[in-house]
Amino acid sequence: MAVDQKARAAYKLPLWADLGVLPLVNLLAAFVVSGLVIWGLGENPFTALGLLVKGAFGYQEYTGYTFYYATNFIFTGLAVSLAFHAGLFNIGGEGQAMMGGLGLTLAVLWAGDALGWLAVPLAILGAAAFGAAWAAVPAYLQARRGSHVVITTIMFNFIASALLSYLLVGPLQRPGGQMPETRDFPEGANLAHMHDVLGLLGIPFESSPMNLSLPLALLVAFGVWFLLWRTRFGYEIRVVGRSHDAARFAGISVTRVTIMAMALSGAMAGMMGLNELLGEQHRLIANFTMGYGFVGIAVAFMGRNHPVGIVLAALLFGALYQGGTEIAFEMENVTRDLVVVIQGLVIIFSGAMEHLFRRPVTRLFARFDPAARRAEATA
Repeated sequence: MAVDQKARAAYKLPLWADLGVLPLVNLLAAFVVSGLVIWGLGENPFTALGLLVKGAFGYQEYTGYTFYYATNFIFTGLAVSLAFHAGLFNIGGEGQAMMGGLGLTLAVLWAGDALGWLAVPLAILGAAAFGAAWAAVPAYLQARRGSHVVITTIMFNFIASALLSYLLVGPLQRPGGQMPETRDFPEGANLAHMHDVLGLLGIPFESSPMNLSLPLALLVAFGVWFLLWRTRFGYEIRVVGRSHDAARFAGISVTRVTIMAMALSGAMAGMMGLNELLGEQHRLIANFTMGYGFVGIAVAFMGRNHPVGIVLAALLFGALYQGGTEIAFEMENVTRDLVVVIQGLVIIFSGAMEHLFRRPVTRLFARFDPAARRAEATA
């Protein structure tokens, strides 16, 4: 018995189980607790789950909204993940997204009607550049001055919010308008909706705000995977994230990697504005980020900081956002605030308590894994 316990204690979960099974167990625990809360309010939790699925994927329009919300989470989740691989906790995605939206808007308004379709690539570059520049400052302060990136990115969120508010009620406000927003983007300076694109391909799809920023987000996710696991710089990022001393011993500049990794992280957070502004609003408005930058932290952790996991986690949170609206509409005792509670429970179990079930799941795998049995026999 002692030999068995010792062998099982040394057993490690297979990578696929660590990246797939464990998050699913955490998600199931969050849904169980959420179901108990809904049952305590006098509603049927299984009915609520059915409404959640129906509201997220029941119709093509609902599915489009789900993927629309998921696109924001892909960008912000990837931003958190890339910085995390470099040993940096970037919680400034909200502010970086605001600055990305500002850069996007300035590029579009500067291009005007003169450049036509060129305004779109300029907007993408503007969003990435402003987000990268906003993230590079806290990175420089940590790499060169010893400031902690968590504190500085929090502060920069507030600075970005104040700056954006000033601009939207001042220099950039719509002429003659009373709302904190800019004038509309020129015609043609937008990302096409996916239902229009699919229609051109002969695939009918109901109208929704889902737009071309979704395939762009998936392309960025592939780029992050390729960067981290198929390039020299990606290897340097992961080495710096594991040990600064080991990186210096290997001749890697920790300062350079820190600043560049945070800049790339900020660029991806800044590109979130493409979905909201260039794809749907067609103008810069206040509070367009809607907390997506903070939820991106949970998306990254739930996806185990891997691009594939992040895309799946983003889809889950997109379903919670869209399907939660259906629950709040259909169930009298369930309000929109309770839907936020459910989202919070998913974040708690997938983030702060992500290792809660690691030991029992590991023991279960060790018990039935043939390799673990052979290790016990040889021990």
